[in-house]
Amino acid sequence: MRTILSFAVVVLAGAAGEIAIAHAMKQIGEVHSFSLRVLAGVLRRAIRMVWLWIGVVLIALGFFSMLALLSWENVSFVVPSTALSYAVGALGAKFLLGEKINGMRWAGVLLVCIGVCLVWAG
Repeated sequence: MRTILSFAVVVLAGAAGEIAIAHAMKQIGEVHSFSLRVLAGVLRRAIRMVWLWIGVVLIALGFFSMLALLSWENVSFVVPSTALSYAVGALGAKFLLGEKINGMRWAGVLLVCIGVCLVWAG
């Protein structure tokens, strides 16, 4: 039970954190230059974004859950299984961020899910 719960937290919190950070960055705007002045401005705007901090907390939660999971299970199971976060991320991108996802990308997500099923079967 603890393995399943920890696995769910790794996948869901990690993907949700990435979606939250992507949402924050879309509000901040594109970074067109990597000069010190531009990056400092982006950083000033970013640290005031609530969605950025929500994303950081969620990613940290996912990371520490992964540490726990790695203490219970083999890395050859844990790391490939967490690839399900790609599927969760794609779903979140489509339904929460409104991104357009083409058929080829969905096919890639399906292949990842098939790969995870093979890892679990082994």
